[in-house]
Amino acid sequence: MIRRIIHIDEEKCNGCGLCAAACHEGAIGMVDGKARLMRDDYCDGLGDCLPACPTGAITFVEREAATYDEAAVMENKKKKMQTEGAVLHGGCPGSRARELNRNDHKPVSDHGHFQGKIESELRQWPVQIKLAPINAAYFNGANLLIAADCTAFAYGNFHQDFMRGKITLIGCPKLDSVDYSEKLTEIIRQNDIKSVTVLRMEVPCCGGIQNAVVTALKNSGKFIPWQVVTISTDGRILD
Repeated sequence: MIRRIIHIDEEKCNGCGLCAAACHEGAIGMVDGKARLMRDDYCDGLGDCLPACPTGAITFVEREAATYDEAAVMENKKKKMQTEGAVLHGGCPGSRARELNRNDHKPVSDHGHFQGKIESELRQWPVQIKLAPINAAYFNGANLLIAADCTAFAYGNFHQDFMRGKITLIGCPKLDSVDYSEKLTEIIRQNDIKSVTVLRMEVPCCGGIQNAVVTALKNSGKFIPWQVVTISTDGRILD
């Protein structure tokens, strides 16, 4: 069939391996110091690898290619997990999917603030939308927080008020040259997401992350409770 699939220009490839790390399906491998599309049926055509490439060696093409085979991809992931003994997200160690255990019963003071050292509420890694896997155990039954990355700096109590008890994904629709809606659609469609909270800044460009989530919810075919919270540039909740 004719479909969209990636093309790797080996002359532009510098062998950094970032695209292989970003490819959650395992479609890209490193051969003789160059990135190579190993199997057409492992490439879903979403292009998570494109923004990871620092040299622009990866592009989309329309050509005859085998249909994306999700079952084969999942079986390949299982085999790698058995041989590596770790959660599969190959390549760069900083991009490997990990679940972080947090204590949901931390003591609080009379004023509602945590006593002693304030701890992180991050429950998983990675947090960047473009690096996050589409399938992960921590997504099942998750309340999902999708936040514009500036919100964590503008709103002082970001961890306790928004991240606590949620799986967090962040991004910047202005700086990241990728359409978040495609990946978010698959995350919502393929996992048991219980709710979605969108946290954005008041600036107009931040509407991109809200639009991506709305599009993803519609395209997923699921009815999931969701809300949008807007933060002002001086750190106030506007709605």
